[in-house]
Amino acid sequence: MTEKKTLYLVDGSGYIFRAFHALPPMNRPDGTPTNAVFGFTKMLMQLVEQIEADYLAVIFDAAKTTFRNEIYADYKANRDDPPEELVPQFALIREAVRAFNVPCLELEGYEADDLIATFAKKATAEGFQTVVVSSDKDLMQLVGNGVSMLDPMKNRDIGPDEVFEKFGVGPDKVVDVQSLAGDSTDNVPGVPGIGIKTAAQLINEYGDLDTLLARAEEIKQPKRKQNLIEFADQARVSRELVRLKDDVPIDDEVESFQTVDPDPATLRAFLEENAFRQIVAKLEELGALDGTTGIPERAEAPSASAADNKYTLVQTEKDLKAWIDRVMERGYVAFDTETTSLNAMSANLVGVSLAIDAGEACYVPLTHGKAAEKQGSLLGDGGGSEEIPEQVDFDTAITLLKPMLEDPSILKIGQNIKYDALILAHYSVQVGPVDDTMLISYVCEGGLHGHGMDELAQLHLGRETIKYKDVAGVGKSQVTFDQVPLEKAGDYAAEDADITLQLWQRLKPMLSESRVTTVYETLERPLIPVLVAMEREGVKVDRMALAAMSEDFGKRMADLEKEAHDLAGREFKVSSPKQLGEVLFDEMGLDGGKKGKTGAYATGAEILEQLAAQGHDLPAKVLDYRQLAKLKSTYADALVEAINGKTGRVHTSFSMAAASTGRLSSSDPNLQNIPIRTEEGRRIREAFVADKGNVLLSVDYSQIELRLVAEIGGIDSLKNAFAEGTDIHALTASQVFGVPLEGMDPMTRRKAKAINFGIIYGISGYGLARQLGCSPGEAKGYIDAYFEQYPGIKDYMDQAKKEAKSHGYVSTLFGRRCHVPGITEKNPARRGFAERQAINAPIQGTAADIIKRAMIRLPDALDKAKSPARMLLQVHDELLFEVPQEAVEDSASVIRDVMENAAKPAVEITVPLVAEAGQGSNWAKAH
Repeated sequence: MTEKKTLYLVDGSGYIFRAFHALPPMNRPDGTPTNAVFGFTKMLMQLVEQIEADYLAVIFDAAKTTFRNEIYADYKANRDDPPEELVPQFALIREAVRAFNVPCLELEGYEADDLIATFAKKATAEGFQTVVVSSDKDLMQLVGNGVSMLDPMKNRDIGPDEVFEKFGVGPDKVVDVQSLAGDSTDNVPGVPGIGIKTAAQLINEYGDLDTLLARAEEIKQPKRKQNLIEFADQARVSRELVRLKDDVPIDDEVESFQTVDPDPATLRAFLEENAFRQIVAKLEELGALDGTTGIPERAEAPSASAADNKYTLVQTEKDLKAWIDRVMERGYVAFDTETTSLNAMSANLVGVSLAIDAGEACYVPLTHGKAAEKQGSLLGDGGGSEEIPEQVDFDTAITLLKPMLEDPSILKIGQNIKYDALILAHYSVQVGPVDDTMLISYVCEGGLHGHGMDELAQLHLGRETIKYKDVAGVGKSQVTFDQVPLEKAGDYAAEDADITLQLWQRLKPMLSESRVTTVYETLERPLIPVLVAMEREGVKVDRMALAAMSEDFGKRMADLEKEAHDLAGREFKVSSPKQLGEVLFDEMGLDGGKKGKTGAYATGAEILEQLAAQGHDLPAKVLDYRQLAKLKSTYADALVEAINGKTGRVHTSFSMAAASTGRLSSSDPNLQNIPIRTEEGRRIREAFVADKGNVLLSVDYSQIELRLVAEIGGIDSLKNAFAEGTDIHALTASQVFGVPLEGMDPMTRRKAKAINFGIIYGISGYGLARQLGCSPGEAKGYIDAYFEQYPGIKDYMDQAKKEAKSHGYVSTLFGRRCHVPGITEKNPARRGFAERQAINAPIQGTAADIIKRAMIRLPDALDKAKSPARMLLQVHDELLFEVPQEAVEDSASVIRDVMENAAKPAVEITVPLVAEAGQGSNWAKAH
């Protein structure tokens, strides 16, 4: 039996955008941008080697306007024009295909998908097996009858099973499902209120679109039935838009696509004209440019081992200028700053490291030894020199580096580059544009591992990096970096830049492979300068108020300690878990004592709360004591210590890669965990004040996570309640407990509020029972009643767990992946925790994405409105600003408008987002 010939049809347009977004700006000598051409060329090389094709063609879109625009004028009308720097690369990419001797096809008036459909149909009739190389879901309708797909982004084959996994139907019904669900990317309208899942259910039940529309009166759900009847013609139009045309008038024969090795001279000329020296060198090494072999396997991003490193010290102005010239020619640079402290607002710059090629980097020392009265041996361990080493003059170095670091055509690559940008801002250097390897890793694999450089180097490069303690010492003998011997400092610092560059080369393509480029480009990267400005701004605190508060907390702690001693019948150290356990369980004989591995009783908050709930006074006193002790040490005392000597303000640091949901976290000091529901917590907020003539303006989202539950879960009754401004907790109480809204008992409303928020976190009956002070059985009854009233929420929860188990992650509405590594745990407790994560992450993560979008837009919006408002803090769903009193109303209006519309146009949320503003002389009054 003769083996079928195989034809590969490559969706070239998909490759173009993947290549463009995966690589930094690149230019050939005449200034023409080439990053997409370079990436496309390398991907084509990899594909050819991987598939060993006998027949191959690359298909492109010819123009934005096609015959579909005659059917529906707004088809793809929402798509932006391609980036300006991409446009001149389209012709070069087609030239690249021809340089590799591969047929390059397009036809005016038709999309690439239509040509692919036509060639696939023709090839099948001629006995070919066809493989469509693309990750475009629209092409899945072609699968079957001798046609399969290869997803180059995930390197996996797509057959009927994978199509069913995506659409819930077989390939022959994909068009019907898409006709109902529409496609926001291509502006295909579909039928309102019907997504992929619902569309699949309907098509599976009724067989096809025409039958469904003819029998729409049978649909039980009133709104769905109404939409299917009202928008029937719109569904039929959508079908004409999504159905690929397989009879495009073409003259090319499939046999003409037989693969032929490229002409070495033609290929070399193309590569050299575009300055693709790396590819030329690789092909020369493998003999591909002298006609002795075919296209080689794509080279991986270069990775240098520690032994291959070329690290140098740059100690003269001439050498620094030479490095800067190399950076300007290359178009990108990995860089890192070395400083005297991890606190960016109090640190001084010690030196800068640069890298543009893997394994080659430099360190530019600037202030080594200059802060010490006696410098010691800085030139090495055994040099014995007392002299300060040769270094470029600090002001001269900054003057030379500033244009390069601010040049919009030079990409600056860093690991946690926000810190470096903060350091350099002290010297009036505004770093940009930037890429951040920490954030790229976080966006691709948030929740799977840490994103520090040492961990990423080990994970992706197999490299053990030089540790800070190895060069600066530990404990009392540790010195600041400006006192580290220069040879050690040079290797350590240069390695930081080198590893950052190598990580960027490995990680940046992962964004497109994981389909999270948009998350990085629209949510994380543009947030960096916003946070830099906020952290530099800081917030003023009242030192005297904090001191008085600390004194008061101390006195109350002493009183509580005495009361605890009286209740125990003897003195003991209240802050000692060991002594407390002995008093509670050995001496007082209370139930519930459990000893840990150390032999001491467990006395955590949960145990003390249980004992206090049983009526025991001592545990309650200890809980009060602990709360005051935490507030005193963490805030009343620590905030005074955190006041910056130069600015007189407190400057928190926002961690961008900590929470797997995308939430920012605050540290040094942590300003996001100040209790808001206790009197003491409100007193802490009173110490955050505005400068004279200003007020603090707090704007926060009202119940945003509950609104997103209604949106994501598709709960019409909750959606309507939010649209009408109904008290959502009272409504829930009325519907779950069957009580009238009028004259509702506040306790009943409180129970409903606990359920509403508990459901978001996948709360158990036991957990809710603890909150409400009822039995687990009673709490479970409340949850069951809630799900009975709102079945869509239960469906959402089940779907979230299913998605997490299937993919290992769940996604926000904006495409952020929140990985849930424990979802397949055999241990029920750990698996249960992971399932609660899976339920909450899309909601909390979408809320985090929305406020980030608002933060990114606000600086320009305020500037356009000529508002002097300055953004100071972000605390989950709240933004805090400092504003002159006379500008507060206008500023609040601008801020509310931006926050309430932050999801648009990326995501259309039907539940209204509401931002509420308050103002006052301090944070407590403003909130």
